[in-house]
Amino acid sequence: MADTLEFNEIYQEVKGSMNDGRLRLSRQGVIFKNSKTGKVDNIQASELAEGVWRRVALGHGLKLLTKNGHVYKYDGFRESEFDKLSDFFKAHYRLELAEKDLCVKGWNWGTVRFGGQLLSFDIGEQPVFEIPLSNVSQCTTGKNEVTLEFHQNDDAEVSLMEVRFYVPPTQEDGVDPVEAFAQNVLSKADVIQATGDAICIFRELQCLTPRGRYDIRIYPTFLHLHGKTFDYKIPYTTVLRLFLLPHKDQRQMFFVISLDPPIKQGQTRYHFLILLFSKDEDISLTLNMNEEEVEKRFEGRLTKNMSGSLYEMVSRVMKALVNRKITVPGNFQGHSGAQCITCSYKASSGLLYPLERGFIYVHKPPVHIRFDEISFVNFARGTTTTRSFDFEIETKQGTQYTFSSIEREEYGKLFDFVNAKKLNIKNRGLKEGMKQSYDEYADSDEDQHDAYLERMKEEGKIREENANDSSDGSGEETDESFNPGEEDDDVAEEFDSNASASSSSGDGDSDRDEKKPAKKAKIVKDRKPRKKQLESKKGKDPNAPKRPMSAYMLWLNANREKIKSDHPGISITDLSKKAGELWKAMSKEKKEEWDRKAEDARRDYEKAMKEYSVGGKSESSKAERSKKKKKKQEKQMKGKAEKKSATSRSLSSTKSPAKNMSESFKSKEFVSSDESSSGESKKEDSEEEGVASPPPSSEESASGSD
Repeated sequence: MADTLEFNEIYQEVKGSMNDGRLRLSRQGVIFKNSKTGKVDNIQASELAEGVWRRVALGHGLKLLTKNGHVYKYDGFRESEFDKLSDFFKAHYRLELAEKDLCVKGWNWGTVRFGGQLLSFDIGEQPVFEIPLSNVSQCTTGKNEVTLEFHQNDDAEVSLMEVRFYVPPTQEDGVDPVEAFAQNVLSKADVIQATGDAICIFRELQCLTPRGRYDIRIYPTFLHLHGKTFDYKIPYTTVLRLFLLPHKDQRQMFFVISLDPPIKQGQTRYHFLILLFSKDEDISLTLNMNEEEVEKRFEGRLTKNMSGSLYEMVSRVMKALVNRKITVPGNFQGHSGAQCITCSYKASSGLLYPLERGFIYVHKPPVHIRFDEISFVNFARGTTTTRSFDFEIETKQGTQYTFSSIEREEYGKLFDFVNAKKLNIKNRGLKEGMKQSYDEYADSDEDQHDAYLERMKEEGKIREENANDSSDGSGEETDESFNPGEEDDDVAEEFDSNASASSSSGDGDSDRDEKKPAKKAKIVKDRKPRKKQLESKKGKDPNAPKRPMSAYMLWLNANREKIKSDHPGISITDLSKKAGELWKAMSKEKKEEWDRKAEDARRDYEKAMKEYSVGGKSESSKAERSKKKKKKQEKQMKGKAEKKSATSRSLSSTKSPAKNMSESFKSKEFVSSDESSSGESKKEDSEEEGVASPPPSSEESASGSD
């Protein structure tokens, strides 16, 4: 037979709620680990007194009773596992696993039996229900009646608040049965009563959650938090963990007490009690006990007279009374040398502490995440700036925590820590890229944003080049994209016909202008696809039918106001997240209704597009676009001609005032038809001879005029 048995998805009944976890049975005893809190219940084999197998709502259950009166209930077993468990109990615990069924007759009268920490209401030999007396918060008596009140359970949707028992009057040995019933309950109930003197008192301590200044009175079984407005009594049994965390400024300390169940203030629940201390504050403490009692109770962990820093005294006393270890940060050190990282969670800024077995964030709201409940972590780009990044944690239950605005310099340290703890990293392998470019380590899901950003930068550069080219006065080059053939003729006509009268500087200009078109043609060629793409975006017809919405968007538009009314003050981002959760949790039948609406919208869209494609893209819109394009070309050609005219006039002003020379510099528009034809014939003759006469110098042109 195997030495151990392990069961997954087992539910432990605690204060009326079912907490899932893992159950392990071994030779040494029974171990149950709560998946939600990580709390471990360890029952030694020598402490087991009885084991009961019975049918329950979740299949079959196992009830274990210990010799000191504690009861443990585990549900979620299959019927076929009874034989395996029964043989294991016989072999290793020497116990018979008894089968007992609950009574389902529905009677409301029977016998009450007190056994250890349990009140059992029986009909005959069969139990109807059982009440753990540790759940009882108050017990009151009346005439022939006992009323039990219970601690409210925040994890359960419905909580049992009160049960009343009618006790028939009897006169046996002069004992009142009502009082006897109440005394049996109170002897085992979790009723907090501040009887006797406190062991010690800490005055006016600064508390961050719940906010305010409180006196802390330390009693043997509970902690009394006394403030100006509220009082809290916290049993030590509800303390889950203790943390002592240094502040980033190295001058203050956080002392964090994790509570389950939490303390309540109205509708607010506080799962963490956070105290803030200054390192410079000292205290001398004297316990309200004699030295023998201190030695006997605390076994050297405390002494009657102690002195030191205030945070050290509080943590030392709490550790001794709660009997739990204090968790401190491990060997992690951030970029600045601190053991924490400054970041933001939700709307508040705080500190994230990487611990040896988890992460804890303080302080608003406090969050503790254990490594064993983490599914994966993710390093993501910051949403507002490239100087920071986000650290995302997703648990196995699907809960996601995003710690944002972490300084870029912390990335390497945090990545090394997560890697050393062997946590699953969603975008592993991007650490080295962090040093070169911030975008290198971003989530692959955001690649579309990078491409879009690069495209916009490229378009901006092209627009800058266009602006610079137009300001440089190269209008002829820009016009080439419209009618290159015609422009080649114009350029040749201007420079060839006036070659005899142009200066040497003009020759240099013609050489430069001959080189420019080749360079510009390359830019135009590269820019052409981008220009077409932009024109296609700008030329979208506003009369075209709009695309149909998806089923989710139809549902969101119909339910947006309802979500806002259910969650007043919700932001747009949180509203989108909440809507996504609601849509994901919606049943298939309800989604089909919106799918049908989306399908109807899609058919209407296809019908409208068919009608639009036949007569929608009207000829008028095409003609209008063609007209605008033609008008633009004419305007640019006109500007080009005016510029040439201005150039010719400036050249003629520098030459001799002779009439024949001035006429040779007239622009094309002012030359008569005869002169134009004669000029053209001269040009043709010179081309036939194949002789190109060099332009005369300034002296030659001057002597010729003389």
